[in-house]
Amino acid sequence: MKKFIIRNATFDDIDAIVQFNAAMAFETEQKKLDRTVLRQGVKAIIDDPSLGRYFIADAGEVIGQTLITTEWSDWRNSAFWWIQSVYVSPEWRQQGVFRALYEHIYAIAEKTPLVCGLRLYVEKENHIARQTYQKIGMTITPYAFYVIEFKKQA
Repeated sequence: MKKFIIRNATFDDIDAIVQFNAAMAFETEQKKLDRTVLRQGVKAIIDDPSLGRYFIADAGEVIGQTLITTEWSDWRNSAFWWIQSVYVSPEWRQQGVFRALYEHIYAIAEKTPLVCGLRLYVEKENHIARQTYQKIGMTITPYAFYVIEFKKQA
């Protein structure tokens, strides 16, 4: 197995994260994202950790990523960390990259006061990802996900 490390993202990773997010959106939903807006969004997170936190799988180059955002649960008086923007470079898939990212996040979350769990959402037809999440012990919830999006200038 090839070697890689898991680390926090830095400003130097912005281009790779933008590339991976655009690839993920196209692979999973055939969406073409506005790269300028996407770059601004990624940079905002790197600049302000209160918005989220990217983790990178690094093998001398970025080979995978996840983003963590926080949702406060008044029912639990603690927060869920949402795992988002999951992407592993195609040539690194099925080599433990996502599992390493997940285990890294899980270990931090478990030790962090006021974090009560991990959540993520996945495209219904993304069967490979769904199987992966089930293999690591995550379960499907009975909740449906609804959204209204507003068109705003970046």
